[in-house]
Amino acid sequence: MNDTHCEISFSEKVRIFSSDYLKCCIYISNRQTPDYVFTKKLYSKLIGTSQVLEDFLDFHGAKNSEDWYLYRELCAAVRHLSLGAYCQKHILNRLIFYDIPDVEAFRKDGEKTLAFLNDLLGNIAPVIIDEASRLNIAIPEEIFGPADFPGITTGEMLKYDIDDDAKDVQKRNIVKIANEFLALAASFDTLNFYEPYGEQEMAALVPEKVNEVEVRRFEMLVHNLQSSFDTYVIHGGFRFGDRKLKSLRSFFSVVFHLLQMMGRLLNFYERHLHEAGYKNTYKRVQEQLASLVDPVMLLDRTVNYGLYYACHYLNSGKKLAREILNENIERSTITVGIPVKLGFHSRPSLLVAKIVQHYGGQVELVVGEDRFDASSVLDIQWAGGKIQKEKISEVAFEGDTRALADIQILAEVNYGEDTMGKGVPLPDALSYLR
Repeated sequence: MNDTHCEISFSEKVRIFSSDYLKCCIYISNRQTPDYVFTKKLYSKLIGTSQVLEDFLDFHGAKNSEDWYLYRELCAAVRHLSLGAYCQKHILNRLIFYDIPDVEAFRKDGEKTLAFLNDLLGNIAPVIIDEASRLNIAIPEEIFGPADFPGITTGEMLKYDIDDDAKDVQKRNIVKIANEFLALAASFDTLNFYEPYGEQEMAALVPEKVNEVEVRRFEMLVHNLQSSFDTYVIHGGFRFGDRKLKSLRSFFSVVFHLLQMMGRLLNFYERHLHEAGYKNTYKRVQEQLASLVDPVMLLDRTVNYGLYYACHYLNSGKKLAREILNENIERSTITVGIPVKLGFHSRPSLLVAKIVQHYGGQVELVVGEDRFDASSVLDIQWAGGKIQKEKISEVAFEGDTRALADIQILAEVNYGEDTMGKGVPLPDALSYLR
């Protein structure tokens, strides 16, 4: 309460904080507003003005004021929808630089999503103006025009004169990033789907399994991955340099921005549209918002566009990530004994495969002239049949040095079991197998 300008009344300050916000609303309130009007600069203005107005209203207790609650909730709606639209506009602007598959289908679905968000903003804007008038907030006489919100794209590009080739990059950084991408993609496997979800299916999914908290957690993981890549692998843009590495960045970059968009839309849905047992004023305002923002369509764009393509591009990037990983891992060979008494039955085979899968690099189990994929339980068990038949006592593992080091530790404890086939405690170094 030490504001040196506290002598200014609430009504005057709400006029000040609403001014540019309302000018934006007037600018987009025309139902015939073409999509090209919605630029990143306009979204940025909507985000900034709605943020400071929402903070101002919250400070003065608008959440508990029947007279001001709708104005406050409309402000929150504009902020979250503009944040989501900004992320989607960024994806469409950058699409020419992304080396990803199915780009035309993705573009078409992305344009549909952005048009939906733009329509929502256009629908809400006149209601905001009416609500401001009801609250006796002065409507600005000056208005914004297209010249105030140019788009960011032009037909020109700056001269490329900084070499960002990754030839001197330490391979361990590339291995770490490729490995983290594969781990992240694996964590999304349970969310993969191939047909659009219906209304009831989406209602069961959100927020029970897919919600703002989980999506923002994944968003941070992907952001960390992108930050590591830009810091330790390649600093520059997409146009030149190592194509494989920059293609890999395309996959996690587009997923990052999809998750950003999803997080903003889920925030709005969960806090402002989802049935949470509210009564009286809260319930009435929630119903008013639902009449302006179709909750089912909002979920459709969040799930059947955002989640679908996030899963799709994480899954599609696995092959390239494994390729990059195997090109950069340190390789070696170890010779170890087979599991005493029972050989490579289910438990030892599973533990070896889990080690290989944990690191992501290629490892082969070599038995005589034959090679088996050590990330596959079935392959290891097939090898076990040959080992038992030929009475072999030692085998070799070749490939990713990191995985081989842990297989060596596992072999030293008889692959995690006693001679009767019962499990025994694993060393701390293999705690991730427990």
